[in-house]
Amino acid sequence: MSQVIIYGVPGSPYVRKPLLVCEEKGAPYRLVALAFGDSKSPEHLARQPFGRIPAIEHGDFKLYEAQAIVRYIDQAFDGPSLTPADPKAQARMNQVLNIIDWYVMPSISAGIGFNRLVKPQFGMPVDEDAVAAALPMARTCVAALEDILGAKTYFAGDTLSLADLCAIAHFDFLAQTPEGADLMAGSPLLGWMERMNERPSVRNTTWAKVQESVAA
Repeated sequence: MSQVIIYGVPGSPYVRKPLLVCEEKGAPYRLVALAFGDSKSPEHLARQPFGRIPAIEHGDFKLYEAQAIVRYIDQAFDGPSLTPADPKAQARMNQVLNIIDWYVMPSISAGIGFNRLVKPQFGMPVDEDAVAAALPMARTCVAALEDILGAKTYFAGDTLSLADLCAIAHFDFLAQTPEGADLMAGSPLLGWMERMNERPSVRNTTWAKVQESVAA
């Protein structure tokens, strides 16, 4: 099957999601790296009219919006399904995906991770007020996902799902921040993160690894 072409900025949690899914499915892919700010260029707006990332091309099929993309890759390629067949497990996966988009992204990723990790990479000043404002919702996110995980191996049960892959793309950044160390202290999510970090898909798609591959 033809290669999946992924357009996006290396390091973005949302760009990492399709990379992770391609890795898990064994789907051939290539990341076309955009520079920071290029998502608003006329060229990219022709792919994604809202100026966001990622966007993909698969043969003559074009698609944007991360949830649509990861679901498409899961269905379009062979390999273990990343979507549970059981309706309740699938609903739990969908619940986590929505939590990530609506609550984790603006607090943990945009509020904390972007300020603590991304801005320094680009010589931008850290907005301490934004970090502080993000903390209450970040705490709620951690508590909610702890409750959903419970004693399970993964969010939707005993097997990996899209929920885990999308969540690790955000929580990997949180774990590297002082605020994350405080929020995650003693959390059962740490065991989940250890399991995720053992997966080749996660090791192969770190920010540093992706930057190396783009530069090669």
